[in-house]
Parts: sequence; structure tokens; C-alpha cells
Amino acid sequence: MSRPTLSSLLTSFVVLAGVVAAQGGPRQPAKITFTEHVARIIFNQCTTCHRPAAIGPFSLTNYKETRRKGKMIKRVTSQRFMPPWHPVPGHGEFQDSRRMSDADVETIAVWVDSGMAEGDPKKLPAMPKFVDGGFQLGKPDLVLTMKDAFEVPAGGPDIYRNFVLPLALDEDKWVSAVEVIPGAGAVLHHTLIFLDDTGDSRRMDGRDGKPGFRGMSRGRSGSLGTWAVGSTARHLPKGLARKLSRGSDIILSSHLHPSGKKELEKTRIGLFFRKQPPSRSLLRFQIPAMFGALSNLRIPAGVKNHRLEDKITLPCDIQLLSVGGHAHYLCKSMQTTALFPDGTKKSIFYIDNWAFNWQGRYQYKTPLLLPKGTVLRTVLIYDNSSSNPQNPSDPPVSVRWGLQSTDEMGSVGFLGVPVNESEGRNFNSRIMEGQMSSLISRFTGGGNRNRGRAPLSFELPKYDKNQDGVIELTEITSRWRRRMASAFDMNGDGEISKKELADAQVKYANRDEGERRR
Repeated sequence: MSRPTLSSLLTSFVVLAGVVAAQGGPRQPAKITFTEHVARIIFNQCTTCHRPAAIGPFSLTNYKETRRKGKMIKRVTSQRFMPPWHPVPGHGEFQDSRRMSDADVETIAVWVDSGMAEGDPKKLPAMPKFVDGGFQLGKPDLVLTMKDAFEVPAGGPDIYRNFVLPLALDEDKWVSAVEVIPGAGAVLHHTLIFLDDTGDSRRMDGRDGKPGFRGMSRGRSGSLGTWAVGSTARHLPKGLARKLSRGSDIILSSHLHPSGKKELEKTRIGLFFRKQPPSRSLLRFQIPAMFGALSNLRIPAGVKNHRLEDKITLPCDIQLLSVGGHAHYLCKSMQTTALFPDGTKKSIFYIDNWAFNWQGRYQYKTPLLLPKGTVLRTVLIYDNSSSNPQNPSDPPVSVRWGLQSTDEMGSVGFLGVPVNESEGRNFNSRIMEGQMSSLISRFTGGGNRNRGRAPLSFELPKYDKNQDGVIELTEITSRWRRRMASAFDMNGDGEISKKELADAQVKYANRDEGERRR
């Protein structure tokens, strides 16, 4: 038998390659053009934000605009910096994923490297339809705008400010979605949307000569949700809605971050209503609770892998609908894992490269069933070393929990519904009760076998060392004393009574987890 020649081997390889290509995945076309190949990708995954009146700093609505930014688009898509989608694949399946496919990333790269040809204008796909005014969900049922713009200085510390949007509703409404449009996208980092049915916030508005007010009003009566940079507006699933009570005002509790130049922030919100009240209750919880405010978070300077973790045990069967995280610059990753009653374990949310400027919320494609007894554990990792390019301090300094962006905090927040409506009626209070009981155990250095089962007031005898009916702050280890006082000593008398523990339980169970610090 004669040996094959080099020519015959090459011929065979070419034939085989053609067969494999024909049987395998899609191949890149011989010539990639904007109109035939790239415009579809840009319009579907970039133009939503990159268009007039939207949050993107420049437009990508046609060939000329895209060509002008072509090299940058190649770089940020190849690095997976854009489009902003941070959940790691395989740790939960989510709707509206903006993660660009490998094939689309390659198409853009080849197009840029080959000269960015326009192609036949007749083959340009239609631009998606966007609603005038920037609202992605369509025309809102009600649009509210801050009465006056708030001036954010060029520099200085972060600003936490509350802005009142008066309402004049003569009947209760049910809100399925709230869409927020910043007036100055460079400075509005996030806003928490509350209700006030007392008029308290309206009376505080403008007292210091500026729009809004500092601190927290006493009249907050509910929450309509949150918005943060990177959020995608969407309706609550399964016919769910939040109640907007007749006579309420809306308060935007906003975090403003100076951008390097003076900005005027005048936020607009669009409200979308449901015609009927929901038949199921909405469950909201965080791990750790309250953005980790009571976890004694302290990250020493130079530490590269500081760990913050907490867990909860579900008191009933639930369907998990959506998830999202919050932290500041030092956070590097966040992950929640479910340990099921049968012993199996599953990662349900994971961001391995946290970005402070992109804090989205992610809705599961199919509601995730979590049976009673499932343990949800969240772990956040922080990098306070000089090798972290996002570290705001050079050289690094010790960082504690706090509101400023140069401080830290962190949690993963969830929305869900109970499988059995009757079992979900006290879900939020039972979850918070368990977390607060665990907190008491950490404060005092003791154990708590009944965590999450008994009211907080029942814990008092365990930590009341002299059995006088109150927990004196001197009975608590010095490491936890100041935070314990902040959390439970409502009247500031240096003692925590049974009534104060009971009041704290109601307070933390019924308010949105971040409310008390805004």
C-alpha cells in the first residue's frame, strides 16, 4: 500500500472540514456586514440603553453610530463587560438574559477586524419600537416627576435624600411595575420607593431650603420596590402587585453619588396598574438581613478574601420568582446555595465579578420551587487589597458597614410566593424573627436552640444575666454592645425591655429591609 502524499492529505482535510462544518454549528459567513449580521445584535442587545433619552451615554441606532464606536464595542463585548449581565450561567436560569452568545461576540469581532462594512441598506432589520419618554414597558398608567431638581455637587460624600411625589388618588390601586428614569444618570445610584399615608414626609419636604429632606420620616407605610443602576424594568409575574393606598404619597429614598461635575437630578417614575388585586401574597427577604447592617461587617486593610455569610431555613414551601444583590466597591462575588431537605445542594444565584455600577434584578424563567426546610446560604467575598482595581482607597484602609460608597454592605434579596397561601401569611415575620434571634445570640455570645421559632421577647431570660426583666447593655459583650443598642434600645435608656424586643420584631418584620437606614 502506497503512503499518502501531502497533497492528498490536505485535500482530505478540506473535504472533512467541509463535512464537519455542514453537520456542526453555524459558521461565520464569508463577509460580515452591518446590515446583514451586526445590526440585529446591536438593535436587540444594545439600543435599549444606547438611544436618545435612555441611560446610555451615546446612541447605537444606525450604521454610522455603531462604526464610530466599533473598536470599543469589540473590546467590551469580548471582555463580557457589555451588555451588562453578571449572573454566571448554570446558577439559575433567568428571563431576559442580556448575556451575548459566543457566536454574536465573534461576529462583532470579525466585523470590526475586517473593516466594518455597511452592506446592503435594503437588508437592514427593523429597529425595535421604543416608547417616547424612555419608558421600556410602554405607556405608564401614571407618570410622576420630582417637583424641583436637586443639585448634586461635583464632589464630596455620597448624599442620601428623600424626595416626595404627592399623589391625589381617590381609590386604592395595585401596582404591577414601577419604572424609574433618572434625570442625571451619572449621579443616581439607587432609589428605594416607599409610601407615606400620614403626610409626615410632605411636612418635612424642603425644610432645609432644598428639595426633599434628610433622614427618615415616621410615616412610611409600605414599599413599591427599588431601582438601581443596571436594573431592567419588568412587571411582577403571576398577577402579583403591590398596594398603592388611597391618600398616600410616594417617597423616593435616593442614593446620589457625585460624578465630578455639578448635576441636577429630577427623577421620573412610571406606574403600571393591575385592574384586580392579587390573589397571592408577595414574600420578600434578604440574606443577610438589612444589607448586612447588623453583621458587624469589618474588612481589615489588605485582606483579599474577606467572607460575609448568613443562612435561613424556609418555614414553608415557596416559589422563588426573582433575585438580586447589593454591595459596594470591595465586593468581588456573591452566591446563594440551596440545601434541600433530601440533602441535595444547588447553586441558585452566583455573580463571580461584582460591579458596583450594575446592580440588576433577575427573574427566574420558571419559578424555583423550594420546599419547607430548605436552607438558603449566602456568601459574599470582599477584596480590600491594593490589587483590587475597584478599591476606592489607596492604600487600602479598614472598612466597616456604612452608607457611604467607601463603606461596605451586602446581601442577596429575593421575591417569592407561598405555595400554600395560608402558610405564607406570617412568612416574612418568621424569617426576620429567626435572623434577629440569631443576632441576639451573636451579640451576647450565647446559643439559641429555638432560633426562628419563638418570639424575640421569649429570648430575654437567656441573656438577662441578673434576671431583672431587662437586658442591660453591660450584660452584653463589649464587641456587640453598640450595635445591640442601636437595634433594640428604642428609648436610649441603656436597657432592652421585653416590649422593646417585641417592638423590634414587628419593626423588622414589616418594613423593607433597607428602610431604617435611608
